[in-house]
Formats: sequence, C-alpha cells, structure tokens
Amino acid sequence: MSEHNHASTISIIHADDAAWDAFVAGAPNGHLLQTSHWGHFKSAAGWEAVRVCVGAGGTILAGALMLVRRLPLGLRLAYVPKGPVGPWWEPEIARRLFPALDQAARAHGAFMLKLEPEEPEPSPAVSVLRQAGYRPSPQTVQPRSTIWVDLTIPEDEMLARMKPKTRYNIRLAERKEVMVREGTAADLPTFYVVMQETSRRDGFALHPLSYYEEVFGRFTALDACRLFLAYYQEQMLAGIMVFQWGAKAWYMYGASSNAERQRMPNHALQWAAMQWARRRGCHTYDLWGIPDEVGQAPERYTETVTERQDGLWGVYRFKQGFGGKVVRYIGAFDRVYAPALYRLYHVALSFRRRLSTFPGL
Repeated sequence: MSEHNHASTISIIHADDAAWDAFVAGAPNGHLLQTSHWGHFKSAAGWEAVRVCVGAGGTILAGALMLVRRLPLGLRLAYVPKGPVGPWWEPEIARRLFPALDQAARAHGAFMLKLEPEEPEPSPAVSVLRQAGYRPSPQTVQPRSTIWVDLTIPEDEMLARMKPKTRYNIRLAERKEVMVREGTAADLPTFYVVMQETSRRDGFALHPLSYYEEVFGRFTALDACRLFLAYYQEQMLAGIMVFQWGAKAWYMYGASSNAERQRMPNHALQWAAMQWARRRGCHTYDLWGIPDEVGQAPERYTETVTERQDGLWGVYRFKQGFGGKVVRYIGAFDRVYAPALYRLYHVALSFRRRLSTFPGL
C-alpha cells in the first residue's frame, strides 16, 4: 500500500494546462518535453497532443503528454517523451494510468505506444512496465545516457569538480576575448547558418530554421529559454539554446563554427548557461546525450578517452570535462496493439539510420 488512501480514490481526471505544467515543474521526474507548451509546439509541427492524468480529490498524482503522429501508409504512432510524470510506478496509480494510456492510444488509432521515461536505472519501474504489457524497445528517440551537472553547490566548487583542462579553457576563452551574450529571435538565422556548418562537420540532421524559430519564440515568451551566443569581435563563433522548467535545465541545441576554435567559445557558453540556470534556482543542468557505452559502464570511462573519434565520443570528452554525473535511463518501452504493423515498422527502421518522420526533438 502506498501513501495514497485507497485505489478506488484514484481516477482519470481532467487537468488544464496551467495545473499540468505546475505539476510537471514540481515533480522530481518532470521534464520540459512533458509540458503542455511542448505539446502545443509539436502540434504545430504535425503531431497531435493528448494528455492523460490520474488523480485523487482533484489533485494530479501522475500523467503523461502523449504525442500522436501519422506515418506513411496511414499508420499512427503514439509516443510519450520523457514520461509519464509523477510516481507512475506505484501500484494504485499504475492500475489507473496504464489502461488510460492504452485507451487514449487506441482511440487515436495507434498501432503502438512508446514510452521513454525520465527514470534513471536501475529502477523497479521496469518491472511495472513489463507487468503493464510493455516490452523494451530496440529504438530509443531521446539519448539513453547523459550527464547531469549539480547546480546546488557553490560556483567555486562546480569549477573544482571540472577537469583541469575544462577550467583552463573557460578562463582561456575570457583571456582570448570571447564575449558571451544572450541572443534574440533576430540572431536565429545566423545561429542556424552555424548549425548547418556544424551539421556538415559532425554528420547530424537538422530541422528547418522555422522549427527553431517556433520553439525559441514559444519558450522565450514563457521565460523558459535562452540563446547564448559566443562572439570574437563581430563574428559569431558558437551558440547554444538552453531550456528550463522547474528545477531543471537542459542544453538541447548547439552550433559551433570551424573558425577560431582555439578560443574555446563552447566552454564559455556552457559555463554561462550553467550560471544562468543556477541563478534561476535550478538544481540540475542536463548536458543531453553521451555515448551509451559510457552510461552502461561509467567506471570504465572516468579518464579522458582519446582513442575514440566516432559517434558521440568527441562530444563526451567535451561534456565529461564539466564534472557532472553520468546518468543512464531505463530506455524506451513499447506497448504493441498491432503486432504485424509493429514488425513492419521495425523492418522499415532497419533500412534507415534515422527515421526522418519521427525526430526526437
């Protein structure tokens, strides 16, 4: 028996956007991608947003923002990014929430429902998912492993936890006249040009400029997003877009030019973003994505890995320097409603390195 009085008191409830977003902000496992604002943003990008909540006495106990996307051949896929939110693994809550998620996904014609909880491993929540009919998915959308930087300690202690080279590079950027400032919507076209340069160099896919303009405009209006730009003289060298909700902040989009890299603009940007998030009362700064090999065995990669140049290893070397904690999530879990279509979907995935119709962000 949990802290809640009785299973019969927990039921599906309606929650408006404000109540839901406040719940997400206060939940330990709350995430930006579960806010109503993210749902509205993704709706403008072709998804349909559906919210499922359970509660007692009018109070939200757990819930999920579900995104539904139409795929080729008329297929529909349902996806819960970084959710559910709240103690969804508690037996009384799970008995109400998971059937409600099933009902919502089926009502929208989904052949499957993918959950990708903000739940570090190891976790007893995995057995709850299995009992609810979910299977571990071979396809994750969000990074399985990441680094969390602790913002609750003083800044001098944050610097002390960094690798010496990272501390040096933060100070080097200042000595080499790198200036960091907050950008506006007017800076996004130039930022996007640098993103394209980064994409060509590092081999990752981009959304169109309008996507970043929309997400920046929507979340800056909520005072939940900042664009930090690093300049040398009049030249933009790098930029990052950082988001905050509740006590967490996330580095989600970044770009760096091939020019003047010796001035270490990326170190200056991340430090400025961490200081901003800390001033806003955030407890955690999520550096968003490292090689999953590190997450599986972090003790093997405490020293700088110089021999690996593939994949995210260069990114890991950079992020590792900030002295955070390696976190690996339990991963994605699929609830399958149409097994034949599910198999067809994964056959299609096997022919693509990336499903362009289903971008993670």
